[in-house]
Amino acid sequence: MLKMRLTRIGKKKKPFYRVVIAPSNAPREGQFVEIIGHYNPIPDPAEIKFNEERALYWLKTGVQPTERVKKLLQVQGVWQKFSGADAPAAPADNA
Repeated sequence: MLKMRLTRIGKKKKPFYRVVIAPSNAPREGQFVEIIGHYNPIPDPAEIKFNEERALYWLKTGVQPTERVKKLLQVQGVWQKFSGADAPAAPADNA
């Protein structure tokens, strides 16, 4: 099973993370399938970037995001687009 999760690439005391698609049994800095974004928590506000197209593609194929990645997706608005795409359209009330 694949997961959308963070992998740390920063120096000591200076965290910087990549958002990757990786097998759930791979170690944190182990192999991954694709890099779809990055997250830098140091600046205020934190810097979050996603390749939105690829993130939506992977979410639609069934990749499960970790809790932190899900929050980052919500902050960027990608999760709302994904949730809205899955929800059935409400019928228009023409009364």
